[in-house]
Amino acid sequence: MTAIWLPLTLLCALALATSDALTKKALPGRDEYLVLWLRLLLALPFLLIPLAFIPIPDLGPDFLPTVLLALPLEALAAICYIRALKLSPLSLTLPFLALTPVFLLVVPFLVLGERISAGGAIGILLVAIGAYLLHFDKARCNWLEPFRAIGRERGSLYMILVALIYSVTSTLGKKAIGASSPLFFAACYFPALTLILTPPALRGGIISGPKPAATRLLRAMLLPACCYGVMVLTHMTAISIAPVAYMISVKRLSLLIGIYYGHRLFGEPGIRERALGTAVMIAGVTLIAWAP
Repeated sequence: MTAIWLPLTLLCALALATSDALTKKALPGRDEYLVLWLRLLLALPFLLIPLAFIPIPDLGPDFLPTVLLALPLEALAAICYIRALKLSPLSLTLPFLALTPVFLLVVPFLVLGERISAGGAIGILLVAIGAYLLHFDKARCNWLEPFRAIGRERGSLYMILVALIYSVTSTLGKKAIGASSPLFFAACYFPALTLILTPPALRGGIISGPKPAATRLLRAMLLPACCYGVMVLTHMTAISIAPVAYMISVKRLSLLIGIYYGHRLFGEPGIRERALGTAVMIAGVTLIAWAP
């Protein structure tokens, strides 16, 4: 059973990258909050159907408080995520999700004074170098220009904030899963998140506009929602049977897949520099995850 975590995680990475690329393709000319909400809403059957086949766990006392604490942060992260997809190229936004393990390492150091291992420090350096390489083409003007380019790219800034929030919600999610079960947590957490995001999504009415436009939007969001549902199920299943560090490191391959989609679907330039930068960031994340 434990050997199956690797193909599950590879499927998870592919499903996430595919969902993000198809969601970005659906965004132009449409309200991003509605697109975000539909991606979650249409994915719910994937998350609710397993409830008929799994035992309802005995919930620990930490389950409800942890979920209630995580949900507002998750909603904020989801909004920032969809804004990043809308505003900037995939190849300049998705790689910054690699910062989540860096924040998980650095925040305890800053707040609690916990020491960073040598492997962790090298991993952080690799992530920083990879982020620099994403804009390496700008270095011909000035070596500081890649850092300035990150600051000017609003989608990148949104995704950096997402990575920071995920460093908190991933910890809370792990705690909630420990107080329940992976599939039960997913079946409770994501419907609640969808409910929280309903008011901003439907502030203009239920998919307002001409009926053909609404139908086209629903069709455009069906496949990304299905991929998102597959991503959640495979993530929860894999993380329940594999070491978390290994699973998350393999899942980060979604960043490279996302860059490929950006080049093929949207004609994003600089694929070599951005693939190299992302690969260096993934190497840094892997070193952080496996460092003692």
